[in-house]
Amino acid sequence: MQVLSTVHEMRAACRAVRKSGQSLGLVPTMGALHAGHIALVRAARKECDVVATSIFVNPTQFGPNEDFSKYPRTFEKDCALLEAEGVALLFAPQSEEMYPKGASTFVEVEGVGDRLDGRSRPGHFRGVATVVAKLFHIVRPDKAFFGQKDAAQVAVLRSMVRDLNFPLDLVVCPTVREPDGLALSSRNRYLSAEERRRALVLSRALNVIAATYGAGQKDVTRLLEAGRNVLATEPDVRIDYLEIVNADTLLPLTEAVPGALVAVAAYLGVTRLIDNTLL
Repeated sequence: MQVLSTVHEMRAACRAVRKSGQSLGLVPTMGALHAGHIALVRAARKECDVVATSIFVNPTQFGPNEDFSKYPRTFEKDCALLEAEGVALLFAPQSEEMYPKGASTFVEVEGVGDRLDGRSRPGHFRGVATVVAKLFHIVRPDKAFFGQKDAAQVAVLRSMVRDLNFPLDLVVCPTVREPDGLALSSRNRYLSAEERRRALVLSRALNVIAATYGAGQKDVTRLLEAGRNVLATEPDVRIDYLEIVNADTLLPLTEAVPGALVAVAAYLGVTRLIDNTLL
């Protein structure tokens, strides 16, 4: 596995792959890898000849009071995992490489980027869209792989790919969960044992909403009420949002339909977790 730290080096390595006639898949990450990331890498290996990944804790997607400085960084362990999975190229730049001094250009996806997590974390999706656009320009992948757990991010990036005519396919892979239902996240390592137990209420609430919908209930108010009743069983879990929205626009629905996104975000202590399901 080649580990590359400059834009020039990464571009040259990716150019060589394309010149050889091989297809190239990209898995962008912020490191602190877990089984969810590995599932994305394996999907990329299945669909593409060569897999590139990135590890970059992107400062522009963190708010002033968020966890950028303490975000887990496990670079050596991450490298070993990626190499074992057959990743050919790892792009691991420093912040100054991605954001040169005086950089003042950002990508903003209006509307969809201001909903769900975009509403709760102003500027978050501007940072996400900007760094992913940069990675797409540097790598020029045939396909890029993201997880369904980050459903709002997926909606933002789909809009960006469409609007800016990026010549790639954005592939969304299913959420990977622990056996007890907890969605895998790099932030799970922040949780105490008690907080982790309480965090299971998120997936339980989603499951109850999905089951209620499956039993014939389509009214969103009733469905959300069923989910909130579950969330109320853990009063120490502070809910940021619980919504049923269109999966592409993230606009709220009044009647649930197949493919609707049920999304939840909550704080356990200082740790913010997200989860979702599609009806």
